[in-house]
Amino acid sequence: MHVGSVRFYSIYNITIMMKRDVRVALDYAFKKGFQIHPEVIEILGGMEIENVDKVLKDIMQEKLRDGDFHISGSDLVRYLGLEIDEDIPTKHEILFDCTARLTMPVGVEGFSSLFKSRFKKLKSIMEQRPESKNLRNISNIQGTSEKDIYICGLVNEKTIKDNTFKLTLEDMTGTIEGFVAEPARETLKGLFLDQFVMVKVDRRGDDIRFIEIIQPDIPLHTSNHADNEVYAVLLSDLHIGSKYFMEREFREFLDWLASPDSYALKVRFVLVAGDIIDGVGVFPNQDKELVEKTTHKQLEKASELFSLIPDYIKVFISPGNHDPGRRALPQPAIPRDSAPNLWNKKNIFMLGNPALLSINSVKILMFHGQSIDDIVKGVTGMEYSHPADVMKGILRVRHLSPIFGSQTPIAPENEDLLVIEDIPDVFHAGHVHVTELDVYKGIKVINSGAWQRQTPFQLSVGQIPTPGIAVLFNLKTHQILLRNFLE
Repeated sequence: MHVGSVRFYSIYNITIMMKRDVRVALDYAFKKGFQIHPEVIEILGGMEIENVDKVLKDIMQEKLRDGDFHISGSDLVRYLGLEIDEDIPTKHEILFDCTARLTMPVGVEGFSSLFKSRFKKLKSIMEQRPESKNLRNISNIQGTSEKDIYICGLVNEKTIKDNTFKLTLEDMTGTIEGFVAEPARETLKGLFLDQFVMVKVDRRGDDIRFIEIIQPDIPLHTSNHADNEVYAVLLSDLHIGSKYFMEREFREFLDWLASPDSYALKVRFVLVAGDIIDGVGVFPNQDKELVEKTTHKQLEKASELFSLIPDYIKVFISPGNHDPGRRALPQPAIPRDSAPNLWNKKNIFMLGNPALLSINSVKILMFHGQSIDDIVKGVTGMEYSHPADVMKGILRVRHLSPIFGSQTPIAPENEDLLVIEDIPDVFHAGHVHVTELDVYKGIKVINSGAWQRQTPFQLSVGQIPTPGIAVLFNLKTHQILLRNFLE
């Protein structure tokens, strides 16, 4: 049945869709001459509502006073107290965005500056530990007989073979190689190449042993909480433009976000951690997997979809390795001329990768997660199926991409912008298409999965994604809810 341009459901439509108590209540309303808007069906079908019969009769009595025989979704929302609360605060502050701080020097000088900056920043973090009072440069311990001395440096090489455990460190004064003693061997196994460590040195003549290995790590953290019950939705890896992009499920998510669902009504932030589009020329023969063959068309589609998010929700988007612009880390925001419709939306904020923002007082570190590839390939025990373990390792070393010269390109910079200097309340990443949650020393660790079905490459290497899941984070309680749009 149609009234004007508004579509209403017939009794037949309802009877095949609804629970019995809802069906009976709606049947009564139809017999009384009322017409029911589809939103009413969606709300009643998606929520557990006690005494549906009374709810509809009360609304009918109210409508009859005005001679109105139409029941709309807004009538039900108002009755149930589900209206959007415009008084919920939506404070945000961009604490760090690498985009504005990129210097892009070239050649050896740029990489030299990068590693000097990495060393100085991480040494400064390590100097907050009590052991640092006995800290020496590598060049200053040659021939010394001091006890309980420490050195720090970047991991140049580690050797684990048979019963031999060796570690080579480098600082700005030189390099040193030592055997790793029993208590520190487990730590050695989990070290990443090029990461920063401090070691306790036991020197006996020419024999150098490292008897303790200390990583920068995160101290036990007390997280910030919002004053009001507000939700942020964490997403990543949409891959719009790919034939495997789950457009139907993503549109269902967008419909839910704009619906009167009790959780959706409390969402005020959406954070997207990279790979908005599938890109072009990212891997061999990619064109065979594309529905949209140009980045322009893919970003147009992305703009169309993101425009469906209500204006009262703030959206933060950072790039991944499939998005246009520089692909080496750190990445600036997706260029304005590539995605003008995203840049021009008042509720959308385009950020670099990485970025740190505060939303309603909760600090969230956004990082796409390209370095997960290097860590999984380079460290025994790390797996794509458990990205949260890799992310916890990243927090331990206080660096988002510690391994240099592997799969993840790292650009020369005057300053290393990948050091984790400011401790977040939430560490949000993506890249591996697996949704996983954990907690590390008070920090919520969240990999937000993907909105792309398993690709031929993932199938060939046995990677099993967990797509179509929206991660809802309660900024007040830090409770995490997963809403699966595949079900």
